[in-house]
Amino acid sequence: MAKIKTLYFCQTCGAQSAKWIGRCPSCGEWNTYVEEVIQKEEITPATAWKASTSVGGTSKAAKPKALGEILYEEESRLDTHDGELNRVLGGGLVPGSLVLIGGEPGIGKSTLMLQIAMQLKNLRILYVSGEESEQQIKMRAERLGRQHQGLYILTETSTQNIFKQIDALQPNVVVVDSIQTLHSQLVESGAGSVSQVRECTTELLKYAKDTGVPVLLIGHITKDGSIAGPKILEHMVDTVLQFEGDRHLTYRILRTIKNRFGSTAELGIYEMQGAGLRQVSNPSEILLSQRAETLSGIAIGATLEGNRPLLVEVQALVTPATYGTPQRSSTGFDSKRLQMLLAVLEKRSGLRLGQHDVFLNIAGGLRLEDPALDAAVCAAVVSSLNDIPVPGDVCLAAEVGLSGEIRAVSRLDQRLSEAEKLGFREMYISQFNGRGLDLGRFGLKVHPVARLDEVLSGLFG
Repeated sequence: MAKIKTLYFCQTCGAQSAKWIGRCPSCGEWNTYVEEVIQKEEITPATAWKASTSVGGTSKAAKPKALGEILYEEESRLDTHDGELNRVLGGGLVPGSLVLIGGEPGIGKSTLMLQIAMQLKNLRILYVSGEESEQQIKMRAERLGRQHQGLYILTETSTQNIFKQIDALQPNVVVVDSIQTLHSQLVESGAGSVSQVRECTTELLKYAKDTGVPVLLIGHITKDGSIAGPKILEHMVDTVLQFEGDRHLTYRILRTIKNRFGSTAELGIYEMQGAGLRQVSNPSEILLSQRAETLSGIAIGATLEGNRPLLVEVQALVTPATYGTPQRSSTGFDSKRLQMLLAVLEKRSGLRLGQHDVFLNIAGGLRLEDPALDAAVCAAVVSSLNDIPVPGDVCLAAEVGLSGEIRAVSRLDQRLSEAEKLGFREMYISQFNGRGLDLGRFGLKVHPVARLDEVLSGLFG
């Protein structure tokens, strides 16, 4: 008879203990340990893709190799026929990779994965769903308006049964919706528990690495926006993608949290429509509001997300404080950096902001950390304070230092090209950026400046 063992697992970080603990020593959270029963079994043909390090495994033991003896061939990535997803992944799906996509309920994760699966026309795709029925998936596919004879739907939650169907079908890509609904017979606990999520992910990881078939996992998120389940889940997979956006708005953002095969700074933008998700190839046009008149408190900043230049609208509202302590609120921008810039404006430029509430917003729902937006933030704040609009054909790309100096930013040529393409006529940059760059080849007037006061005087006189 198999030996049964009881352990306690932290529902936040996945740490385990032989007894219940009030506070987790790993993550510091309180009352997160839950008792789970673990049953250890020997590996049989039914327990497919079980890790070879388990007791009773018959896989051949690996031997160390010298680094020079390892043969490496550049493998071609799998084109998903989706430019935004290819950019975020670093060029396409890597064979044998395990990709985790997380996001809020109803944000469009299942729609995105089904849409990607239906675009891979010449491949066999297995779409495993533990949350929806076959009829529900068929209805979504008809709403997308596409057909794919090589797409197979499997409504199953047992990993043992899933691997039996995988052995029979031999798919080229596997999609699992979602990892929290799967359960393995090797672990006697409910689906979604720490031990079940870890065991199911281990089996899928073993399958992906052994066969070279990419596996796409859909994961739930918690209230604070992090991936649900143990933190080890994010460490086990190769790529973690976050699907963000407001369910009441049309635009969605696909952001890279972790990527072993590419950059983690890339960004993909989609628009939710009745017929599915549409790729937004030029996001700068949607991030800049269409205004019939020029308003105060708005400045345009040139930023970068990965290799993609973006022109974003920075909105500021400065009003007299009605309470004793002025409010400092920002959406999409670091609040601590906003307070620093306000202190620079008050100390170096002589502006009285100590008795004013300041609200800052990055239009389009983006969260940006590029210091090149500093000049645009300062310009928007001063514009709202004095109720003087910034000219609509002017943008800024410069970092502001504590002494009020204007510092250089990276890849200025890409920012200038994007601004020129969108019809801007003037741009304020650091004088240190202008020294090694031929500014004459751009079709807009460039103002190299050294101090923040020069920017403010050029914009507002």
